[in-house]
Order: sequence, then structure tokens, then C-alpha cells
Amino acid sequence: MLRSLLLLLICIPLNLLAQQRTLSATRTAHPPRIDGDLSDTVWASAAVATDFIQNFPVFGKQSERRSIVRILYDDAALYVSAYLYDNPKLVRRQLTPRDGESRQDVDYFSVFFDTYRDHQNGFQFGVTSANVQTDARLGGASSDGDKTWDAVWQSATAMRPDGWTVEMRIPYISLRFTAKDAQSWGLQFLRFTRRDNSNDYWNPVNPSVNGFVNQFGLLEGLQAIRSPLRLSLSPYVSGGVRFNPEGSARRTEVLRSGGMDVKWGVNKSFTLDATLIPDFGQVISDNIVNNLTPYEIRFQENRPFFTEGTELFNKSGIFYSRRIGALPSGYSRVNNTYRDASAWEIVRNPSVTQLYNAIKFSGRTDRKLGIGVFNAVTAPMEARVRNLATKEELRVETEPLTNYNLFVLDQAFSQRSSVTFTNASVVRAGAARDANTSALDWSLFNRSNTYALSGSLRSSHIFSYTYWTPAYYTNTDTITRNGQRYLKPYDGFAARLRLGKVSGRWRWFGQVNLESDKYDPNDLGYLQAPNEVNYSAGVHFTEFTPTKRFITYNYGLNLYHSNLYKPYAFSSFEAVASGYLVFHNFWDIGLTLGAVPGVQTDFFELRNMNYRLRRPAFYYGNINGSSDSRRKLFVSFGFGYEHSTLAESPYYEVRNGIRYRFSNRFLLSLDVSRQHDKLQIGSAYQSDPGIVGYRDYKDLTSVLSGIYNFTPRMNLTLRARHYWSQVHYLNFFKVNARGDLGPIAFIPGQDQNFNIFNLDAFYTWDFRPGSRIILGWKNSLSATTAIDGIKYRDYGRNLTRTFELPHANEFTLRVIYFLDYNQLRRK
Repeated sequence: MLRSLLLLLICIPLNLLAQQRTLSATRTAHPPRIDGDLSDTVWASAAVATDFIQNFPVFGKQSERRSIVRILYDDAALYVSAYLYDNPKLVRRQLTPRDGESRQDVDYFSVFFDTYRDHQNGFQFGVTSANVQTDARLGGASSDGDKTWDAVWQSATAMRPDGWTVEMRIPYISLRFTAKDAQSWGLQFLRFTRRDNSNDYWNPVNPSVNGFVNQFGLLEGLQAIRSPLRLSLSPYVSGGVRFNPEGSARRTEVLRSGGMDVKWGVNKSFTLDATLIPDFGQVISDNIVNNLTPYEIRFQENRPFFTEGTELFNKSGIFYSRRIGALPSGYSRVNNTYRDASAWEIVRNPSVTQLYNAIKFSGRTDRKLGIGVFNAVTAPMEARVRNLATKEELRVETEPLTNYNLFVLDQAFSQRSSVTFTNASVVRAGAARDANTSALDWSLFNRSNTYALSGSLRSSHIFSYTYWTPAYYTNTDTITRNGQRYLKPYDGFAARLRLGKVSGRWRWFGQVNLESDKYDPNDLGYLQAPNEVNYSAGVHFTEFTPTKRFITYNYGLNLYHSNLYKPYAFSSFEAVASGYLVFHNFWDIGLTLGAVPGVQTDFFELRNMNYRLRRPAFYYGNINGSSDSRRKLFVSFGFGYEHSTLAESPYYEVRNGIRYRFSNRFLLSLDVSRQHDKLQIGSAYQSDPGIVGYRDYKDLTSVLSGIYNFTPRMNLTLRARHYWSQVHYLNFFKVNARGDLGPIAFIPGQDQNFNIFNLDAFYTWDFRPGSRIILGWKNSLSATTAIDGIKYRDYGRNLTRTFELPHANEFTLRVIYFLDYNQLRRK
């Protein structure tokens, strides 16, 4: 009898984990009031979801706290209620900004929908115990999703003697689904309890199984959903003043702008988003650095229109939205030609390309075919320079009228497989450069979701003659017109193939990536350098079941072999071993050891394919970690060390962060990182590209940030960043045909002392759903402001001098008002 009982207890959780759970939605004629009070009688008629299963720290364990969730619906929206039983004194209730619950001291509840049942894409709507909303678009294997997407919906929470409650109203204008009369959606609920960091899901989510959306339960019973016309307008006005530093051409500038965002649900599945005459001035400043590499710095996208709902456009990886509205291509040419010319002065040289408008059209058909169209038009830009003798002004075009277009077809199949076609094109007015890039990507999973074969094919076409870029091309690729050297039109291609085991404790992969010498997607995409063939492989182990010392841990080994594509030649070989541990007190630590054991050949550092640079072998190690983020005081740390076979060549970096939560409303954090390379080898930036320098390089970055949350919808944020870089040249060399170095005479005057300072402060108030007031202040010191590196040798003196110099200041006020067509029609 006892043996049978034990077998029964073992089989119950196994059967529970293997079966997909189902919940029926209940139609209601009288929607509940969204106030956190679940006493509305209509909730009693809804089916109940309960018996959550823990995902972390111990997968498969029954949740220690009872949760009861219900779903209602009508012709306008879905309604979700949750009663989360707990000791109310133990519920964490920190106020955070929207989508800011990660690593904060707060409990939260989330509902997830896979409206197309493709097991790949979905929506998340969550609310914290302090009634702060979080939402995201889901795609891929991660449960995090794209949190830059913000929908318009309602929520309310309330504390109870035996826990806390949640109510949500999610209108259909915030969802996309098929046009079928009977709907069946993937469904998942998550309850996160901060004091023990437990993730409890309604339908079990096994961490050893690849993917997240494919582990949802099922929502049934949605009948004849008659979605209202999904049309909303968000007009905005903004104004302000900018005070430029003394010596600027314009000391004071009045800032005026106005425009509108439009969202139109063409049908239940497809949505058109448009922005007209947008103003993106109220975004966080870029983390500018002293870039000594041959590669372009990739900056984070902070503009809302280009971050919200763009997961379909980003799937192929050939869309870099910062190309749109970027620095005009002729900006530096004007500065270099006229800034130091004694006969001329620069009256105006815009540093940002004005965006006229942009649209996004996307959705998914009943057959799980995703369709996306993106289009943006930027204005022609011109600089004005004045002849000091004649006072005559000359207009110089720095950027032509340009159209950016992206087209995507994404077909989802069973077992999480998919095929995606993407085409990106850029058309510029006049004789300027036009470009087109196409990509075909596929991911194929076997029936058990254990193995995956993925790959891609890409082609790029440059149609017009373009200014010569000496980094990757030779004289045979160019033509001279009117004394100016241009590149001829050219084509290129790239391909990738990857095979791997994607589920289980042991996982492995093998991959080859090829880029031809003329592959160039950079008119709308981002690629550091073409002309490479890279082979990589790796094996990794993850322990998901807690042990005596660790909650979880993993370790792995990766191998990388790099070659030049044309002419085919060896570049480098690298081996990297890594490990990561999470302790029972929720401290974590990671360790990386790597080696490039042989001499490597760098074909890109000297920005000319006629030259190459041979670098010595080197070895490195990194250790990083962080404390328990539940505590008021949270610290993170990191240390890296590298040493090459050259004498006197150590490199090290130190990273430290500290965050203190003064209350549930206010926290401050300080992050400081320093790196020092005592013998860095790189281009000396001379007219002869074959000259390199040995230099002592150091930099230090300090970022102070803080937030005060007045309410769940109102906060004040501040971020101040100072970056200092110092470059001191030790000696110079000439590169020979093999890439080896021969000494030459010292070249004086090449040292650099580079400072950047930015302060961004924003007061934000979401005074009604979708409507917002933002008051902003920006203070900055330009990178073109020189600070004497001999007089101010260390970081402290540079920081002090940074504050002594005149700064630019900008004050702006922006008001956005959300208008729902259906509400206007009723009124």
C-alpha cells in the first residue's frame, strides 16, 4: 500500500509537467471595474487557473504560495484577475519606472498570450505589487522579450489581509490575432516572488527545454471577438531653449516642434504605425568613446518609434535603425574643409539629419505568415559657410533626400521552425549612392526540439559611384572623376550555417560564417568589416537542479578560427573557457579564460587592404560577479587581465558598481570602469597607412544615475556620465610586406587627451493611459573641446577642468496626448 502511494505521488507531478494545461475564457456582458477589488460578481462565473509550478530555483516543485487567476472577455477587451495569497507584510512593493522591475525589490504578476499559436511570438502584460506596468513583445527562446514596446492598457492592485490582488483590462487595440470566429491562444501566467526569487508558472516551463513560448498552456473559448476599429492618435508639441557654449556660431537657440504618431489597426492581424515630423531630442545621450579601432561604434537605439514593435524587422539582423536620422555624411567634410580655413567660417552645419516621416506596417496572417513593411524619409541637409572677405554665403549639401525601406516575410512552421526573407533598400536623390541588401534566414528544429539547423544567405548591391573608402578596397576598384576618387558599383554576398543541440544539460554547436570582400549592408545595416571566413564551435553544460552549494551553474568551451576571405589567409585562432555560478545566497560569479596562442594577422587595423599587421600571441582572464540584488546595498565587480608575448605589455581593466536603495521610491547607483593598456599597437593615423605606433592607452568612465518615483506613473531620473581617454605614443614603426615592424623616427604631437561629459535629467508623468508629459534638461561638454593632457594628466584634474569649461544646456517640455477613436466616437 505504501509503495503504491509513493508511486502515485511521483507520477502526479510527472504527468502534470508533461500535459499542456487549458483554461476557458468566459464572455461577459458586464465588464468588471478595474480597481483591484475582486468582489465583482462577474468574476465568480469565470474558470480558475491555479496550482502553479516553480521554474526557479527548483524546477518542478509546487509553488509554495497559492494563486488563483481568471479571464473574462467581451467585444472590447480581455480582463484578467489574480488573487495572490501571501503574508502581506512580506510582499515587496518598491516603486520602479515602467518595465523596470528587473533586479528590483518588488513582486509582480504577468500574463502571456501566443495569439497566433505559432509557439514563437507573443505578448506579455505584467504589473508589480506597486501597480507599475510592464509589457513586452516576445520572440525567440527568451522570456524577457522586447520591453521597449509599450501598449495602452489598464491595471490596478490592492493589498489584502491574506495577500494581494491584480486586475487588468487589455483592449484588443493592444493585441494582434487572426480573423477566425473561434480563437484558441497560447496562454501563460507568471508569479514572481522577490524574497526567494521564485518564478512560478501556471503551465510548467522547463529550463532544460529550448524556448519559452512553446511551453505555454492553452486559452480556449474566445468566440466571435469583434475588435473595434483600432485607430489611435498621439499628437505632441514640444518647445525649449538651447544655450550653446561661448564661441558658438549661435549662442541661444529656440526649439519648437510638433508632430503626431498614428496607430491604425487595418484589421485584427495587421497594424500601421506612422510618425509625422518626429522630434527625438528627449532621449538619453550616446555613450561616445575615443574610438581608436578601424570599426564603427554601434550605438544603442533610444528613439521610441524605432524600438517599439520592431522585432519582425530586426529578425534578420540587417536593420540598424540608427542609420536613419544619423550624422549627415558630409558633416565631417565641411568641418575639415572650412573649420580651420582663414578665409571662411562655418555658419551652420547640422549634426543630425531631419526625419520627415516613418511608417511601420506589420502583422501575421491566419497561416502564420508575418509581413512587415518599414519606410522612412529623411530631409536633404545642407551646411552654410561664409566667406569672411566678401560676406557671401555658400550652401554645401551634406545629405541628400533619402528613402529607407525594409520589407519582411516571416513564415512560422511547426516545431518552432521558420523561414524569413528580408529586403533593405536605400535610395538617395541625385547622383548619391543607392543600395540594396537581401537576406534569407531559416531555423529548423526537430520534432523533439532537441536539435536545430539554422542558416542565412545574404547579398548586397551598391548601384551608384561612391566616395572611396580606403579601408577595404584597392585602387583597381576605383575610378577618378573631376579629381575625386570614387568606388565603382559593386556586389557582395554572405552566408552562415549552424548546427547544434539546443535542449538538455549538455549543448553544443558548430558554425561557419562567410562574408565576401565586397559584402556591404551598411546603408541600412551594420557590419564592422567584410572579407572574412570564421569557423566556431562550442560545448556547454548547465546544471538546472540546485546542488548543496549552488542554485545553478554552467561551464563551457568555445573555439574560434578566423581567416581572410580574399585572398584566403589565416588571421587568428582563439580558445575561450568560461563558467558561471549562482550561490544559494543569490550572489553570482563568472570566470573567463582565453588564449590566442599563435601570432595573429590583423588585416583591418591599418584601414588599407594593401597592408597587414602581425600581432603577438596573448592570454587573458576575466572575473565578474554581483551581490544579492534583493538587498538595499547591491554591488557588482569585474577584473580583467591580458598579457602578450611582448615585454612590458600588460592590459587590465577594473569594473565596479554600487547601488543603494534609500527607500521604495529612491535609489542611486554609481558605475566606474577603468582600462589600461601599457603597450597597445595600432594605426598612427598618418598619411602613410603603413605606419603604426606603440602607445600607452588608458580610459576611465564614471556613470552616476538615480531615480525618484513619486507614483507608479510619475518619476524623476538623472544620469551623468564622464568619459576620459588618454593616449601617449611611445614609438613608431613601419609595417613591411609580411606585416612585421621596423622602427622609424619618433613623430611628435600625436598624443590625445579626450573628455566627454553628459548629464540627462527627465521628469516624466503619465497622466492618463498613453498620454505623457516630459520635462527635460541636458547638459554636455562636446568632444571637440580640448583639454591640455600635459597640464591635466590624471582623471581628477580632467574631471575638474571639465566642469570649469562652458557647457551646452538644453531645456525642453514635451506633451503627448493619446486619443482613442472609439472613445471619441462614444463622446
